[in-house]
Amino acid sequence: MELFTNASFDGHEHVSFFHDEETGLKAIIAVHNTNLGPSLGGCRMWNYSDESDALTDVLRLSRGMSYKSALAGLKLGGGKSVIIGDPKTQKSPELFRAMGRFVDRLAGRYIIAEDVGTSVDDMVNIEKETEFVVGLPSKGTGEDASGDPSPVTAWGVFLGIRAAVSYRLGRHDLKGIRVAVQGLGHVGMALCGYLHEAGARLIVTDINHDALIYARNTYGAEVVAPDAIYEQDVDVFAPCALGGILNDETIPLLKASIVSGAANNQLLTPHHGDVLKNRNILYSPDFVINAGGVINVYYEWLNRHEPSARYTRDDVMKHLSVIEENLKKIYAIADQKDINTSQASEKLAEAIFKDGAAGDDSSAVA
Repeated sequence: MELFTNASFDGHEHVSFFHDEETGLKAIIAVHNTNLGPSLGGCRMWNYSDESDALTDVLRLSRGMSYKSALAGLKLGGGKSVIIGDPKTQKSPELFRAMGRFVDRLAGRYIIAEDVGTSVDDMVNIEKETEFVVGLPSKGTGEDASGDPSPVTAWGVFLGIRAAVSYRLGRHDLKGIRVAVQGLGHVGMALCGYLHEAGARLIVTDINHDALIYARNTYGAEVVAPDAIYEQDVDVFAPCALGGILNDETIPLLKASIVSGAANNQLLTPHHGDVLKNRNILYSPDFVINAGGVINVYYEWLNRHEPSARYTRDDVMKHLSVIEENLKKIYAIADQKDINTSQASEKLAEAIFKDGAAGDDSSAVA
């Protein structure tokens, strides 16, 4: 299993491997960059086919968090963690307490939150061993914690879809806009709700049969098989499952003129940003459009560690306007410089986090 020569290593500051024999925990924590502040990123629990896949995933996810937090105007670096295991059968309170002890050993360089396969309850168990955790439920003192960040992430993606539709289609509302949503987890389902309320027409897929039934009955969504989602005749393709789904096999199938979704690392390789551009498909870079979750938990972190700060959902929702602003800027730069939108967004982010120049809000975004 390669580390320094891994194509996704990208100069990571720190990578830790942890094993707890008693609970069976096998975990990796990756810290990509801390120029702007401590690294913050979710903990993904997934039944990886092998350890090399887990390492590549955590490295790619950690790198993306550096870019995400920088463009969102947060004083945070990029980090991520993965637990190798089946979240349906291998979870236990003891396992997550062990994870909390491992996080605590990094003494604040990494702040953990939930991600695919983990939940608010898991973060509660982690908190029993470390203070470096966010995404916790309220302790009954008002708006003192953020809870599940999924609805906020979904709202940010909704704003991003609206920006993309405005830029590419010249539409200022989503009424009648056709959207194919791939993945009906917490974020994907919440996104369906926002889109339905805005008048969009939904086509959805997932491997969870109950989720499909709910989307069809609640939002009037058309249900299709997982492999059929790419070739639907829609305006927007919204990937909200796992990464790497924009590749040589899937991109030629797309009929959408816009790709805007919540999934991390949607491009299998950087080259696929050019493939989308050459097909005249407007791509909303994932680490820009899905920044709502990290913005949400950042305010929770400030609430607990800055005497003058207070977590309020209103402040979080106001901050989310940075997503639309950034996307419009990125689309324009990409067109002006004749580069793909992923390249444009990375250049903007690197100018921020490599110089350590983030501010308190969206005004810090170059």
